[in-house]
Amino acid sequence: MTEKKPVLTTDIGGLVLKNPVMTASGTFGYGKEFEPFMDLNQLGAVIVKGLSLKPAKGNPPPRIVETKCGMLNAIGLENIGIEKFVSEKLPFLRKLSCPAIANIYGTNTEEYVEIAGIINDVDDISGIELNISCPNVKVGGVAFGVDPVLTEEVVCAVRKKTTKPLMVKLSPNVTDITKIARVAEDSGADSISLINTITGMAIDINTRRPKIGNITGGLSGPAIKPVALRMVWQVAEAVKIPVIGIGGIMTAEDAIEFLIAGACAVQVGTANLVNPAACTEILQGIEDFCKTEKITSVDKLIGTLNI
Repeated sequence: MTEKKPVLTTDIGGLVLKNPVMTASGTFGYGKEFEPFMDLNQLGAVIVKGLSLKPAKGNPPPRIVETKCGMLNAIGLENIGIEKFVSEKLPFLRKLSCPAIANIYGTNTEEYVEIAGIINDVDDISGIELNISCPNVKVGGVAFGVDPVLTEEVVCAVRKKTTKPLMVKLSPNVTDITKIARVAEDSGADSISLINTITGMAIDINTRRPKIGNITGGLSGPAIKPVALRMVWQVAEAVKIPVIGIGGIMTAEDAIEFLIAGACAVQVGTANLVNPAACTEILQGIEDFCKTEKITSVDKLIGTLNI
């Protein structure tokens, strides 16, 4: 008798995915770049690199530095802008059987709202991931996601502009991430993704200069996984909406840890730069684990941490 496959579908706040493995924004381009390495249709969803209202050149180089168990990046959210994305990149994503989610950012609330309004009228974008780790230029460069008042302002404003599922991506660079998560939930978020990168730096001891052109950058990769896992568990305990885990997920075992901690889905980021087929290998590993443990549905794995 053929062994029955476990049910891997998961609901991330009004958007049902066929499995819990998504790509993390900024590590997967616009999707097509990874077509030679995997069957993109196997993914739960593709989250494209951050999109701004107008094209952005990003930061001056060098923009990436390898670190022990991770990397620092200060790409500066380089992208082609929302309008070019819709006209030039979305036609490819339309052909896929998995949803496309747009990660968006702005330098003020008005920009977030305008981008969300454009996306709301595009049928083939299934949801929005709100990157609130960006600095608000109107208040001296304070990042939206580290200030509860700014978080409420931008999430409420975007919520009023779109009917699409709204995922809010949180910054770990705060004292209490559960406070920001609850504000995002109360302001209209359908789900919460975390964590974004941790601010760090590296120095060339010979030149005594920063190794990153921007001086500081975002630390990602295996080095941040314990921090990300802890924060995901805390937030999953603090909110009622779905939580998506991000941070140092390199293997199926890593992803399963996040699911046990309470994440309904995961995003794979830095692993894509090491192994372009990481997402599909992680997905297969999750399925194999469920079979071995006789778990009939991934829902029965989520939030099962024994304390």
